[in-house]
Amino acid sequence: MVLKTFGWSFAVTALGLVAAVLFGGWTAFGVVLILSILEISLSFDNAVVNAGILKKMSAFWQKIFLTIGVLIAVFGMRLVFPVVIVAVSASMGPVEAVDLAFNEPERYEQLVTDAHPSIAAFGGMFLLMIFFDFIFEDRDIKWLGWLERPLAKLGKVDMLSVCLALIVLLVSSMTFAVNAHQHAGHADKAQTVLVSGIAGLITYLVVGGLSGFFENRLEESEEREHEAEEEAKKAGKPASAAVMVGKAAFFMFLYLEVLDASFSFDGVIGAFAITNDIVLMALGLGIGAMYVRSLTVYLVRQGTLDDYVYLEHGAHYAIGALAVILLVTIQYQISEIITGLVGVILIAWSFWSSLRRNKALAAEENAPEEALTGV
Repeated sequence: MVLKTFGWSFAVTALGLVAAVLFGGWTAFGVVLILSILEISLSFDNAVVNAGILKKMSAFWQKIFLTIGVLIAVFGMRLVFPVVIVAVSASMGPVEAVDLAFNEPERYEQLVTDAHPSIAAFGGMFLLMIFFDFIFEDRDIKWLGWLERPLAKLGKVDMLSVCLALIVLLVSSMTFAVNAHQHAGHADKAQTVLVSGIAGLITYLVVGGLSGFFENRLEESEEREHEAEEEAKKAGKPASAAVMVGKAAFFMFLYLEVLDASFSFDGVIGAFAITNDIVLMALGLGIGAMYVRSLTVYLVRQGTLDDYVYLEHGAHYAIGALAVILLVTIQYQISEIITGLVGVILIAWSFWSSLRRNKALAAEENAPEEALTGV
């Protein structure tokens, strides 16, 4: 199971590390290895959230996510995206941006750094909306009940997530504007943050809205199949749950790709703290992205989210933390180590809570049996 799921990741790792040695020797090998670990640690919460969505999709669309989706993630976000943001921010052509990346890496890195406020605002708002929509929904299973119960009640207010997100964006842009007056040449960054943040919010509403629309249509078909499933169970036959196909799966696929892109922002920006060589960056982050994909599939096939019910909660809290960190980095620098540790700690905590819950449920089930047998 492990080899089947992670086989491609192992192969890409071997090829990537060999390519790094051939490109820049053992120093490049070390850089690519560090970047791979950085990407995996920063994106583990991404895998958990992806698994929650991917398990609803058909086998065909799962394969699409693992093939075309990987190409988009590895080559699009880890190689093309840094070039695009430099080309747009510096008003130059893509060919010129590529030439700059290979021949003037220091200037290239500076241009990416200058574009960070708009990237952070876009990604931060997209991820913040995911977090808000999760915590304001009334769920049967609650992890931090003392917090999630009152938030679920507040979630009954229409458009609360959007309103709070806009307030956060406004405060972020105003905070940056105050800082901009103290640094000449950056007076237009506050407007850039505001526009980019609104673009991130609109992207979430459009893609998420379309996904939700087709998901609702899927739920209608699930209701029609419910009776057939019950009859199958009574007859001792396996009952298969409805999975997303057609337009529903397509828009969920788009949603997954935008989500993955938002998660990639911190990894791409953080990579410049280690190297400004675009080749090594693409190799390291690409290897990490492959493991995130494989981990997503592993969680789906093993049913891990069903067995450890608080993992999804922990991942969404990690998303909220990452969104805040991205917005804070508009003005202040935060170490990638802190960013990665926050997500790892939250998910580890939710996993431990799931284990405790499972043990408690098992003890409750065994208690009546022990009482009957007199043990």
